[in-house]
Amino acid sequence: MTVRPIAVGTDSARRTVRIAYVVPVQGIAGIFGPSCEACGELALAELHSADGILGRPVELVVIDGGRAPSQVAQEVAQLWRTGRIDAIAGWHISAVRKEILRLVGGQLPYVYAALHEGEFRTPGLFMIGESPSSQVMPALDWLRRNRSAERWCVVGNDYIWPRQLASHAVAHLAGTRMIHCGSTFLPLGTRDFEPTLRWLETTACDAVLVLLIGDDAVRFGRVFARRGLDTTMVRFSPILEENQVLGMGAAATANMYAAAGYFDSLVTAATVDFAGRYHRVLGDTAPVLNSIGQSCYEAITLLAALADRAGSLAVSPIQAAADGLVMDATRGTLRLTDNRVDQDIYLASAGALDLDVVDRIHRV
Repeated sequence: MTVRPIAVGTDSARRTVRIAYVVPVQGIAGIFGPSCEACGELALAELHSADGILGRPVELVVIDGGRAPSQVAQEVAQLWRTGRIDAIAGWHISAVRKEILRLVGGQLPYVYAALHEGEFRTPGLFMIGESPSSQVMPALDWLRRNRSAERWCVVGNDYIWPRQLASHAVAHLAGTRMIHCGSTFLPLGTRDFEPTLRWLETTACDAVLVLLIGDDAVRFGRVFARRGLDTTMVRFSPILEENQVLGMGAAATANMYAAAGYFDSLVTAATVDFAGRYHRVLGDTAPVLNSIGQSCYEAITLLAALADRAGSLAVSPIQAAADGLVMDATRGTLRLTDNRVDQDIYLASAGALDLDVVDRIHRV
């Protein structure tokens, strides 16, 4: 995706709606970057074929969300202070979100596309990703019923989302008489998983909740399977998507499950239409569709819907107009309540090259 230079002070510059599009280009989450950028291009093309936002042209200012959180937030804040952005959207980890909110929270409308860890009350922040109560807890229950997964370990990266999600999951296990066998949290960019594998072998667990991001999840999946643990332990990851399955390879995906509001294999009228538009605009060699890229598309289109409903891009009128917004989206009908989206959630089983939807585990 190319970004046009910003000519501050010209009439055309003031007219253009500029969205800070924060997506990972590098780092362990960089594996998601091509899908995020491609889905951003589709959203931009469709906005320009209609009326843009508030009748104005739209520009995505791509910001590499794969860098250190403080670097990302400083760049966003500098663009805001100099009047060069009107809103924020995109997929990035919660540590980046926290820093952005610390510097500019409440100053700009901010549509956060990633799955998240729970409740938030920042004015102007809209969470459209999956929540623990609708995604992870129903998946744990499904795997207990259908795969006899009852003794769980947690393996995650060491930052906000994995730790808080693990806390929710452990409480749920206790409340449903499943067993928590232990948790371990590893630095982003971990390459040596040998101590983790040895620990798993000592726990007598029969299932692993994997909260590793991007390339870390790919590396862990490969060594987990080479160790033979995939024959004795079910794996479930709420952030597993199609690029990671391809990265792990067919030999590493046995007994592995994911849950999300969207999969490339999900067949509904809305998803088939979305995939058709995606490939018409970007071609057959476009990056694989996944829940992460799709959520970026919806972040941009939801921002446009909010602005058009409010008649403004300012936080106060958008916040006042937000509750009860209903939007036809790639996942079906989305309803915005308390700045969050509730959505149908599906469980998928990893195959050799894809994720195959096996059930709907949460229904709006």
